[in-house]
Amino acid sequence: MSDEPDPRLGPEPDDDLTVVRVDQYFPHPPAKVWRALTEPELLVQWQMQGVEGFRLEVGHRYTMTSVPRPNTNFSGTIEVEVLAYRVERMLSLRWSDPSPVNSANWTVTWSLEQEGHGTRLFLVHEGFDPDDPAQLMARKIMGGAWRTHVMPSLGHALERM
Repeated sequence: MSDEPDPRLGPEPDDDLTVVRVDQYFPHPPAKVWRALTEPELLVQWQMQGVEGFRLEVGHRYTMTSVPRPNTNFSGTIEVEVLAYRVERMLSLRWSDPSPVNSANWTVTWSLEQEGHGTRLFLVHEGFDPDDPAQLMARKIMGGAWRTHVMPSLGHALERM
């Protein structure tokens, strides 16, 4: 493996203030990781409340909830829409906050690539407004949460499968 940045990830993570990028290896085949990303009974083990409403269908909408964060104008509600998918390869979702004080309109895309006997999972969470201090704070908090909470929780769910 090279120490060079992966060109699929674009600029170094902190260079582009409009996006959070995460790259995580899981020692599980893509089919298993895909199931954890798309089956509601598995999603509830590592995602936010309300994810049980997920359906792998373009245009499907559901709502997730979490703790409100006034310092980022996050209401605690995320309206989600399935934008696109390619089975065992990619899942793209729109996330928006229905609160009129939060301009969040993000795209969260999961991409899976076979790597040896496991899967390299790429997350791209984009659409942060670099001119909005609340959005920059949201990017900072969510970047940390994806890396230190969500990915480990997904890993634990995969181990239980």
